[in-house]
Amino acid sequence: MIDLYYWPTPNGHKITLFLEETNTPYTIKPVNISKGEQFEPGFLKIAPNNRMPAIVDHQPADGGAPISIFESGAILLYLADKYKKHIPQDLRGRVACTEWVMWQMGGLGPMCGQNHHFSQYAPEKIPYAIDRYVNETNRLYGVLNKRLQDRAFICGDDYTIADMMSYPWIVPHERQGQKLEDFPHLKRWFQAIWDRPATKIAYEKGKAINQGVPTVTEEARKVLFGQTAGVVKA
Repeated sequence: MIDLYYWPTPNGHKITLFLEETNTPYTIKPVNISKGEQFEPGFLKIAPNNRMPAIVDHQPADGGAPISIFESGAILLYLADKYKKHIPQDLRGRVACTEWVMWQMGGLGPMCGQNHHFSQYAPEKIPYAIDRYVNETNRLYGVLNKRLQDRAFICGDDYTIADMMSYPWIVPHERQGQKLEDFPHLKRWFQAIWDRPATKIAYEKGKAINQGVPTVTEEARKVLFGQTAGVVKA
């Protein structure tokens, strides 16, 4: 039913978390980003931003032709609405969930991504850039920790797509220069999500696809970093 164009990165894990949690039938179509497969013309038709994940739903709710969706937030909103799972059905609950989805898309993900880039992958270690993004990551961890101080999950008692969006970006906390012990509410939430069987299955599938091969090698740096508009082929 669902084709998932995927590589085991935080953004990719978001989608497998949902699909495994809901027992939705899906087929993984690996997109090896270190080899530049995200720039192939066929993938561009599905994901015009040349980024995975993306999905193709062969049985959309309107009964029409297959529909493709790119951007992880859009994918999870689409799936949650289609199956009416892991998103509040009341107005105020849905607004809150959407807020935190956008918080992750606009804050936690990009800032952690820049943190990884400058602290782990950049050929030149620039102290200002590292400090800037490590500190902003720390601030965002604090925002999430505060949100979780009086609730089990981001939107209350129920596990939602807001949690699925944020969890994969907390997994590499050590590489981000963060200690979960500094954020007790976040740490409790993090452990609760890891303890879910669907989470373990999702991450095991990722390991099976990547097979322990480093995502960023010297050759991969040329593919992943410094791309221009020239990769977007008409």
